[in-house]
Amino acid sequence: MPGNSFGKLFKLTTFGESHGKAIGGIIEGCPANLEIDFDKIQTDLDRRKPGQSAIVSQRKESDVVDFLSGVFEGKTTGTPIGFNISNADQKSKDYDHIKDKFRPSHADYTYTKKYGHRDYRGGGRSSARETVSRVVAGAIAKQLIQPIQITAFTSAIGDIKLNKYYKDLDFNCIENNPVRCPDKNLAQEMESFIKNIRKQGDTIGGIVTCVIQNVPIGLGEPVFDKLHAELGKAMLSINAVKGFEYGSGFEGTTMLGDQHNDEFLVDGTTKTNFSIGIQGGISNGMDIYFNVAFKPVATLIQDQKSIDNQHQKVTLKGKGRHDPCVVPRAIPIVEAMAAMVLADAYLLNKTSTL
Repeated sequence: MPGNSFGKLFKLTTFGESHGKAIGGIIEGCPANLEIDFDKIQTDLDRRKPGQSAIVSQRKESDVVDFLSGVFEGKTTGTPIGFNISNADQKSKDYDHIKDKFRPSHADYTYTKKYGHRDYRGGGRSSARETVSRVVAGAIAKQLIQPIQITAFTSAIGDIKLNKYYKDLDFNCIENNPVRCPDKNLAQEMESFIKNIRKQGDTIGGIVTCVIQNVPIGLGEPVFDKLHAELGKAMLSINAVKGFEYGSGFEGTTMLGDQHNDEFLVDGTTKTNFSIGIQGGISNGMDIYFNVAFKPVATLIQDQKSIDNQHQKVTLKGKGRHDPCVVPRAIPIVEAMAAMVLADAYLLNKTSTL
């Protein structure tokens, strides 16, 4: 089935379903002799996995990755890197009630109409469980592109928003709270809000902000593979993402040109950074930053009207273990997708000049 691979030179192909035996992937194009820090890979997996706090899904998965190929004596061999992550805590019976019914705002209806057959257990291939493979590949990509630094954090949950410039934030405190917001007081407010939403059987969305620093000049391939276009595609491929905004974004439309243009300094950097470190689709060495909007999780623990496979009206209520807000667990996924984009751009850039 097309659409299961991402990247050109640094390429990830994923496989597996939410309630299948395993989730996994194959990474092609990773250069040989890259020393792998396996602890860093597991750290990112732990940041994404369910059951890590009271405000996420209570499904219990260790999410320990098993590398099958492409790594020997701690280093990449230059051959395809195959890996596997077992599913251990599926409760497929929680989904028996939707076997012949379509949940609102899920992929149930479209998968059924497109393929004529679907794995209804946890959403099958359309489940966000698939993103665990992206985190593995992204963790390797981060190590390939060092010293580039990628930091994502929660900047909004519903109407509760972090109104601070990223340079005024302490990134060291992001992992000190379950919401992953770099503002202690706002994080507590967000956490309480999510808990209250959960008690109501409802869900809420939010925004993840990502900052990429130490980016070299020259990454990005015009005309159709501009760096910001690749980042946009990567983010919009993540489950529940409904928007991608970079740099000045929509607010920039209210500015005049003489306000928005980034004035050059003599060292080649710019006085402002409304271009978010990308000009003409190519990185210019300045920081890259963008926002990713996540919708409320579609599974509600309350009655919703829908239809079945005979197009008869039905009433559905979610069962099982679900996130009331996907944003805190999405942080490492956003970082992983950004890392894969940059790894691909890094390798492609090596083909641009002699």
